[in-house]
Amino acid sequence: MNRGFLIDMDGVIYRGNEMIPGAIEFVAALRAKRIPFLFLTNNSQRTRRDMVTKLNRMGFEVEDEHVFTCAMATARFLAHQKPGGTAFVIGEGGLLNALHANGYSIVDSDPDYVVVGEGRTLNYETIEAAVNMINKGAKLVATNLDPSCPTPGGIRPGCGAIASMLEAATGVKPFSVGKPSPIMMRDARKELGLTAAQTTMIGDTMETDILGGVQMGYHTVLVLSGGTSKEDLRHYAYSPDIVVNSIADLINSDFLGTSQAA
Repeated sequence: MNRGFLIDMDGVIYRGNEMIPGAIEFVAALRAKRIPFLFLTNNSQRTRRDMVTKLNRMGFEVEDEHVFTCAMATARFLAHQKPGGTAFVIGEGGLLNALHANGYSIVDSDPDYVVVGEGRTLNYETIEAAVNMINKGAKLVATNLDPSCPTPGGIRPGCGAIASMLEAATGVKPFSVGKPSPIMMRDARKELGLTAAQTTMIGDTMETDILGGVQMGYHTVLVLSGGTSKEDLRHYAYSPDIVVNSIADLINSDFLGTSQAA
């Protein structure tokens, strides 16, 4: 049976700007065996092309079609819900680019949606504007609900933290499309052309990667190279199928034993 992989990025193949040992070899093995794979990220700041450039510079041999971001998933969802709509955006280039690519206009007043992503230039003027738009009827959508983002210097508030502030101010609950949303998880699988039974999710975070995979009926692999330890697993009612120290442990595993037909 053919199989393919959905692979988280930060904490799985790299930490910040440092590659995790064995990650390049794992990706090379997938390519050599013609096994389809897709990197999934809840980072909406960078475009797909930006992410590929970062990976190429780290030594990974990947192309644009190997990356799928929560910004892309969000933009596709909105284009399906309301084609040719408008959005007020709290976020950066990756989200803006994805919305434009899916036929959306970015506006400063009377939007159909307030769309929240990650940002390093957030200010209260922007928050106030978003609150007023939501109170006037704009729908609140978040690219993800991650409360924080890792940075080289530590962490900063993430999309989820910004969305929570807007929810507290307006009473409107944000709708999220990023991991573990079945919308992003399903769209990513469809990109690979696989069934649920043929799909394996590899991640380092129980609340997003593993939960999303479990809910979709995918095989799940938790790597301990990121933010989760074995001791943390006792706190969850669900569990991954396999727990490994890092992605390097999968290179010679049964997961790579079946290749995709040429």
